Amino acid sequence: MKISTKGRYGLTIMMELAANFGEGPTSLKSIAEKHQLSEHYLEQLVAPLRNSGLVRSIRGAYGGYVLSKEADKITAGDIIRVLEGPISPVDFEEEDDPAKRDLWLRIRNSIADVLDSTTLAHLVNYQDEGKYENYMFYI
Repeated sequence: MKISTKGRYGLTIMMELAANFGEGPTSLKSIAEKHQLSEHYLEQLVAPLRNSGLVRSIRGAYGGYVLSKEADKITAGDIIRVLEGPISPVDFEEEDDPAKRDLWLRIRNSIADVLDSTTLAHLVNYQDEGKYENYMFYI
């Protein structure tokens, strides 16, 4: 399973709303400018997030979007499922081999566990702590 720009940019929107939680609505224009993204594309992404109840829209000159609940109550899994659909590396109905089916199920469950245990609050407050600075990548 590969997360598309829908999932990645949707997560960006939600992280910005989480970072500004309690400070009033955040406009998509400000998010688009900050991350150099298309405002029009973000508008397409925020609609399903609003329809699913993850965000609320505030109308008016100082309007925008706010999270519908606190950042520690919304997981990355909630967002990805709304924007990308079910989490699945393959179509399980097509798999006849029980060993391979078990592998695909374990992969799906591992991905779901990570997404469902990672909240917006965790993402917004994430500290790298040098975990990846010692890796050298060669191409």
